[in-house]
Amino acid sequence: MIIKRAKYAGFCFGVDKAVKTAFDLNYDGNVYTLGELIHNRQVIDALEQKGIKVLESIDQLKEGDCVIIRAHGIGKGTYEALNSRKVKVIDATCPYVKRIHEIVKAQNEDGCRIVIVGDPTHPEIIGINGWCEGKALIISDESEVEQLPYSDEKAVTVAQTTYKRAKYEEICELLKKKFAFVIKFDTICNATVQRQTEAAELSRNVEVMIVIGGKNSSNTQKLYEICKENCSRTYLIENADELPLFDKNVKTVGITAGASTPEAVIKEVIFHMEDMMHGHEGEIDFSKALEMTFNELKTNEVVQGKIIGYNNNDVFVDLGYKADGLIPMEEFLDDPEFDPEKDLKPGKEIEALIVKINDGEGNVLLSKKKVDSIRGYELAEEAYKNGTPIEAVIKEIVKGGAVADFKGVRIFIPASQLSDRFVKDLTPYQGKKVKLVITEMANRRRVVGSCRTLIEQEKAEKSETFWNEVEVGKEYTGVVKSLTKFGVFVDLGGVDGLIHISELSWKKIDDPSKVLNVGDTVTVRVTGIDKEKKKISLGYRKAEDNPWYNIENKFKVGDVVTGTVLRMVPFGVFVELEEGVEGLVHISQISNVRIGRPDEVLTIGQQVEMKIMDINPELKKISLSIKEVKPIDPVKEDEPAAEAAEEELPTEHTEEMSNTIGDILNEKN
Repeated sequence: MIIKRAKYAGFCFGVDKAVKTAFDLNYDGNVYTLGELIHNRQVIDALEQKGIKVLESIDQLKEGDCVIIRAHGIGKGTYEALNSRKVKVIDATCPYVKRIHEIVKAQNEDGCRIVIVGDPTHPEIIGINGWCEGKALIISDESEVEQLPYSDEKAVTVAQTTYKRAKYEEICELLKKKFAFVIKFDTICNATVQRQTEAAELSRNVEVMIVIGGKNSSNTQKLYEICKENCSRTYLIENADELPLFDKNVKTVGITAGASTPEAVIKEVIFHMEDMMHGHEGEIDFSKALEMTFNELKTNEVVQGKIIGYNNNDVFVDLGYKADGLIPMEEFLDDPEFDPEKDLKPGKEIEALIVKINDGEGNVLLSKKKVDSIRGYELAEEAYKNGTPIEAVIKEIVKGGAVADFKGVRIFIPASQLSDRFVKDLTPYQGKKVKLVITEMANRRRVVGSCRTLIEQEKAEKSETFWNEVEVGKEYTGVVKSLTKFGVFVDLGGVDGLIHISELSWKKIDDPSKVLNVGDTVTVRVTGIDKEKKKISLGYRKAEDNPWYNIENKFKVGDVVTGTVLRMVPFGVFVELEEGVEGLVHISQISNVRIGRPDEVLTIGQQVEMKIMDINPELKKISLSIKEVKPIDPVKEDEPAAEAAEEELPTEHTEEMSNTIGDILNEKN
């Protein structure tokens, strides 16, 4: 018979932390747990033998007593009640539950309506509700949401850590129809999802399935239901005494366990099953099984463990020991690319050095940095011997260069070796990850590296590849390196190319900085190549940005358009039809009367109506006519004066003037 044990079986992180806290406690006085620490009779009995009792009511407490808060957590009011009785409180609340408390407290203070999805009678839910003054709306299934009236409140939802994710998603979607605005927090513990997913898969591939856990444990019951759907011969047992008798023909048995099931109970069950396989029964008590689960640890020893969780201060590591290992979170923060969700996944193996067996609170203090330093020096030596490039993070800017960290190894990089160009200010390099080769390694205290060697090598390789593949018309993406009066230099990756100022824009510009800045990423096309002189000419402006692009679709011969007079020449005026598009009105097309200069009838900036007479897109020429629409004739200077005089003089004076003018004309003739 083959026994297949689920990888994610037994204590979850929160329960494991609470149990170890209780068993490691040495207190001279009465010790209680606020409610049963876990849903497991054997653990409760073992704690009672240690003198730790289950507290039924806070009123039983006396000053100086000690109270352990279980993983489920408690409400704010309960904390205050405990403090008022002047008792020692050891808080073993699961960090994931603590996070929910913080969310609920903050959102409640902001005036949001708190909605908790889960079992209203479960101690975890009761504790969460205590952080919003007991005012939360508690939903256990979809039918309860459907009965809710519509509210214009802003709702915030959290879920019991062991709740089914799919069901939580469905409830949140329904809540969106009942509240004006809903913010959903994902508070379901990943360990629950992993445990249920793995149990479902395992139960499909065995003949008999054993689920170990308390009959009153909700998460154990869910595991049993999931396994029963896939394997008809599924049994729920609390300990080895309840193991069923197997048919000799059974070849595969699967084992999983609820989050409240100690590793010792699982080992005890497996031990009995193995004895049954060999045709005899042995005995192993709970205490012995518990001891079998613990390793012996020594200070300064390098150990391997599995990450089981983290908070803002520490990363929790399962060492297979009676206490958890703690690595300070700050040891991970030096890496600029550190992502806790990706790098600290539960179950991920990690190596660390034991600093203290007991940090004062029963935990094993670990250091990842010290192990990294040991392993880092070994890797650095190997990289130095083989000339292999490595990546390091620059930690300090010092006189003459910078100091980088490679897995705990300090590497000095001279200022001249940080780049292939002179760098006056090294400050921007602080905190950056760089690629380098180790050029000198006398001992741990003197390790020297160079980025320049790699940069020059990479540039040479890129340059060779570029010149082998470059051709006119090909497009590249580059970075603006520098600006000059005549254009812009672009780094194409090891090779610089020039965009002449005339190729920057379709408009006439006198300063390249009006179009591009140093550091801009640009797409350019090759317009010219000189491989001997290693020169590349680039184009930046695009055909579709040319204001004359498809001009015949914008304007047609015969159209009447409005434009602005831009400038005048002896033979006519240039008029702007739209930005970048100009047309010419010949002097003969301005007025019906012959004029000597355009400025006799027009001014710069004047708006005029014109008719399009001809369009030549290739030559970028448009011929226009003002007189075809509204001819502008010159005004004679004496006409207004004569008219005015005629209006002001009496009739007799007008006749006299007419006679006089007539006499003068006759004399001339």
